[in-house]
Amino acid sequence: MTTSTPEQVEQFAASLLRTLDALGFITRHLSPLGYAQQLARVGEPDADLRVARAFPEWDDPYSALRPVLGAASDQALASFEGLREALAPPEDMTRAYKALRHVPRALETLYPLAGIVPSVNRFFLEAPSRSDRDVQARFMKQPPPGTGLMCFGDNPDARTSVWTYIPETYSPDKPHPVIFALHGGSGRGRAFIWSWIAAARTRGAIIVAPTSRGQTWAIQGQDQATPHLAHILNFIRERWTIDPTRILLTGMSDGGTFAYTSGLEPTSPFTHLAPVAAAFHPMLVHMASAERMKNLPVHILHGQRDWMFPVDMAREAAQHFTSAGAAVTYRELDDLGHSYGVDLSSMIMDWLLA
Repeated sequence: MTTSTPEQVEQFAASLLRTLDALGFITRHLSPLGYAQQLARVGEPDADLRVARAFPEWDDPYSALRPVLGAASDQALASFEGLREALAPPEDMTRAYKALRHVPRALETLYPLAGIVPSVNRFFLEAPSRSDRDVQARFMKQPPPGTGLMCFGDNPDARTSVWTYIPETYSPDKPHPVIFALHGGSGRGRAFIWSWIAAARTRGAIIVAPTSRGQTWAIQGQDQATPHLAHILNFIRERWTIDPTRILLTGMSDGGTFAYTSGLEPTSPFTHLAPVAAAFHPMLVHMASAERMKNLPVHILHGQRDWMFPVDMAREAAQHFTSAGAAVTYRELDDLGHSYGVDLSSMIMDWLLA
């Protein structure tokens, strides 16, 4: 029995989204310890995607969807291929991390279909909202001008570029939280922003994901990034209505460490700090002014399985911040290594909006 074109569209999208969900699981749990077991746990969702990728061309009005689904699928398939190659002797986790670079490229390619294909729309929402028809209905339409994903800069891959998300539900009559999300070492804002899109889209927050000028953030030495972040915030403030009581600086790994160093500056414009899997030294707190530390909302999130920055660093950070008068929320996850997943963004968003 031959399936109709609409059915093929849904099959293709469903296969792609299952594959992306599996890649999201691997991204969230990736660790040199037990990597083969992590990969085995998700199975082979890409097998169905390869079948769907071979569907014949579609007639109008579906023909325009095919290249987008195909390009996103190619990125997802390349990611799985690279992940499996990393298992070949000698096992090399560097290859696994490189393979996962295809995932944000797939998401960026797919996102324009979020207002067209219902299953794609649901995928780019937080899990609890995927069954809420009212929430889904808000996004099943052409996004208003000046909203959605955008890049400021001449070259989207340049380190001077700034990736930004303005919620499609944006209204100038309503103040919106602003979240500066800093990537880890050797990362890029263009990739890291996808860790936050579902939470920001669902809750109506503005996301700013800059890229460090060097291979990582200026944790030591000359700091050009802190004034750059302030400049970006002023740019956002001039163009969109923001909530002045909810301006968050967060980051993963080196990005989290820089959230400490920059966010504790006495003139920092950020109202909340949320480092994730970050390194910490007590000197960071000792050098901060008492005025800056007093009642400063700080959310510290770390994994017990972190193999790069031991969890004791986070425990020590929580103690020092609390002693210095900050309002500390500390979360320690027993299933988290030195990695990041969209569920972490939702946890931080819950705290920010509480």
